Amino acid sequence: QVQLVESGGGLVQAGGSLRLSCAASGGTFSNYVMGWFRQAPGKEREFVATITWTGITYYADSVKGRFTISRDNAKNTQYLQMNSLKPEDTAVYYCAAARRQWIVVGAGQYDYWGQGTQVTVSS
Repeated sequence: QVQLVESGGGLVQAGGSLRLSCAASGGTFSNYVMGWFRQAPGKEREFVATITWTGITYYADSVKGRFTISRDNAKNTQYLQMNSLKPEDTAVYYCAAARRQWIVVGAGQYDYWGQGTQVTVSS
């Protein structure tokens, strides 16, 4: 059983930056594609970014050029660097792991989820 723990959320002004972290335990990190999703109040959970074991990345159009996903395989940790934040980025951000080897964008294809961390961007 893989456990995922997110950290790094908070309140930031529009245009600011935050870095989210997700520490994984209980599994072999190299077996998993990692991803970030977010869910705003009253909306469905949406894909943000994903990264394979070898570092191949894919982003939602809404965050491309502003967010950067990365992973430190030695530390079993993935990150989401969020720059130029907008009020519409406000959401609970979730870390997820999928036992696959290629890009995964569908929430239903992920096997494990963290508890989420709140990101609030004020205007």
